[in-house]
Parts: sequence; structure tokens; C-alpha cells
Amino acid sequence: MTDALNAPGGLSRRRLLTAAGALGAVGLAAALSGCAADDPLAQQARAGDNKNYVAGDGSVTEYAKDTRKPPVDFTGVLYDGTKLGSKDLVGHVTVLNFWFAACAPCRVEAPELEALHTEFKPQGIVFYGVNLRDEQGTAEAFEQSFKLTYPSFNDKDGQVLLAMSGMVPPGAVPTTLVLDKQGRVASRVLGQLERGTLKTLITSAAAE
Repeated sequence: MTDALNAPGGLSRRRLLTAAGALGAVGLAAALSGCAADDPLAQQARAGDNKNYVAGDGSVTEYAKDTRKPPVDFTGVLYDGTKLGSKDLVGHVTVLNFWFAACAPCRVEAPELEALHTEFKPQGIVFYGVNLRDEQGTAEAFEQSFKLTYPSFNDKDGQVLLAMSGMVPPGAVPTTLVLDKQGRVASRVLGQLERGTLKTLITSAAAE
């Protein structure tokens, strides 16, 4: 495993991620309009109150190609009833975002994820949410409120989360994983993401 801030040759990567993070912060401020700007839980997350969720530390980790663990192996059900497995994702760079509706930072980053999904969809990069707590009605209300067009797994039974053991700490929501085209975890954002940083991680995985 290679931390993006400590990997050999990591100076250029660190500069890249730092620059991307700075751009992401600017983009975040611009994106928080409409329902996101007025959302009290989103405001709570920006205030740093850390209520109703276990906050990640915001760390960004990349895993070198030759040190990645074997492809993840899971099967789950989307809220529309579609059964989907990890094998269906092979050949695509995949973004998995672990969330639930009452998670304040999930509300802050929702517009960022949707913007990146829209940007990368033409390149064949796929996005899926993994909802860990909500009933279907609650999850769908969240998706409608934030105009999310990518689907989410109903993971109240924890099957997808269990398959990510060691990559997604239980209760540390949000967490975002980028899977390479083989289905291996290429990078992880633990905690609220920044758009520019995640864009850099996706672009890096797509270029492999």
C-alpha cells in the first residue's frame, strides 16, 4: 500500500493532490447552491460539528498497482431492485460512495459526486452509492433532493460493506473508493471528499 503523501516519487503526486484539493474547495463553495446551501445538516458538516456520524480524517490514499489487494467480491441490490455484482463492474473504473441520508458531510459532497458523475459518464466511468442505513423512501428522497442520477445499493444488511472490510471502517461515513478496471481498490478518500481531489484520483485510475 502506498500513501499518496508518502509514496516514492510522491512529491509530484502531493503537489497534484494539493492543487486539486484547492480547486475542489473553490468548486465546493460554488456548488453549494439551492437545496445543498439551505440544508441544515450540510451546514452542520461545514461547521465541523461532527454530529450523527463518525467523521473520517479526510485522508487520501492511493495504492500502487503492484501492491493492490485482489479484486473486491460482492453482490448487492440497488434500490430499483436490480441485482448487481462486482464482476459486472470489471472493465470500468468505478466510484463507490458509502453514505446515508442523515450524514451531514454526505449532504455536502452529494453535489460534487453528481457533478463528477456527469463529467465522467461519457468516458465509461461508473458511480454507485452504497447506503448503509436508510429505508428506500428515505434514500430516494435524498437522491431527489440532491438530483442524483447514479444509483445506490441498499446495503442495510451490510453485505457490500463487509466485502470492503479493511478499506471502509465501519461507521466512518462518508468513505469513497475508486476501483480500477480489474475491480481492485486504487484509492480511498476517508471522510468528506473534495471534488478536485477525487477527480485527480479517477483520472489517474482511468489512465492505467
